[in-house]
Amino acid sequence: MKITRISTYQVDLPLHEGNYSWSEGKSVDVFDSTVVRIETDAGITGFGEVCPLGPVYLPAYARGARTGISELAPALIGDDPRQLLVLNNKMDRLLKGHPYVKSAIDIACWDILGQSAGMPVCELLGGRFAEDVTLYRAISQRPAEEMAQNVASYRSEGYRRFQLKVGGNPNDDIERIRAVRDILEPGDKLIADANTGWLKHEAMRVVNAVKDVDVYIEQPCASYKDCLSIRRNTTLPFILDEVIDSIDAIIQGANDLAMDVVNIKISKFGGLTRAKQARDLCVSLGIAMTLEDSWGGDIVTAAIAHLAQGTPPEFQFTSTDFNSYVTTSIADGAPQRVDGRMSASLEPGLGIQPKLDVLGDPVWTSQ
Repeated sequence: MKITRISTYQVDLPLHEGNYSWSEGKSVDVFDSTVVRIETDAGITGFGEVCPLGPVYLPAYARGARTGISELAPALIGDDPRQLLVLNNKMDRLLKGHPYVKSAIDIACWDILGQSAGMPVCELLGGRFAEDVTLYRAISQRPAEEMAQNVASYRSEGYRRFQLKVGGNPNDDIERIRAVRDILEPGDKLIADANTGWLKHEAMRVVNAVKDVDVYIEQPCASYKDCLSIRRNTTLPFILDEVIDSIDAIIQGANDLAMDVVNIKISKFGGLTRAKQARDLCVSLGIAMTLEDSWGGDIVTAAIAHLAQGTPPEFQFTSTDFNSYVTTSIADGAPQRVDGRMSASLEPGLGIQPKLDVLGDPVWTSQ
């Protein structure tokens, strides 16, 4: 099988809530997502998606994804999309770094591999554990009482895990954490995600002020060294995200006992191939994971579901159903939330059928 054509599409994904806000005053109103279509001489077509959380979250931005794909794609024509490691090694030789650029291409190739094998992607990624996977809801940064109200509303929809966007004024963040924890019940999990927004002294104030609260602390500071300093001065369970971007980072964190949970974002690692490597390493090391991506629509949500469902449940701390956050659906067959959980498709590949009328014309094609 050979790749014959690669095309990219641009699609806007507005939010149901109108705005998504996190640390340091950062916010996004409409997400700019890129969809990749890979055609083959066997008549099988695969789709992938990448959607950075704006240009100020990770070293990634939407137009960069499309420009990078147009740089890589011509060299992939004629290659076998089912040889995932061969393909990824070639992309790494052709483009140094920029893993998010490679992510949608890699996801589309997994979609092709699954269709070719007649198997869902999750079964190729390790098997199908359990019937579904646990989801969390990200709670956009707002005043404490408003965030508590939002949590109560989403809890009524079946969510039992909540990622509270903090990383602002420490006094406000302490109030946010306590206000939300007060309305939750035993068994619910609360994550205070600072998204690198605190300085060390601010993070220490917060963790000391909420040390009696049942809450996870996620990525309090920008650097690994500063996060490790906070980790060593709190007994609260600890999650690392933004600094976990490679196998080396996971190994160093494990050796330093720097975290209890890590966040594996598919595009941060460059696609499902590298994310699977990171996931399997974490399973071997006994580290639980949030398995997700930076953002996205139906195709990213499908990829997340397959990666998460191929993970032993005790290590799948939580995942995300991004397609429920946005108002635009770009594919049929994507996982849908049911009582705070979702399931990967039973159909071959990702199990999605893109809505070409929504995607419109390609913004770029290889030929």
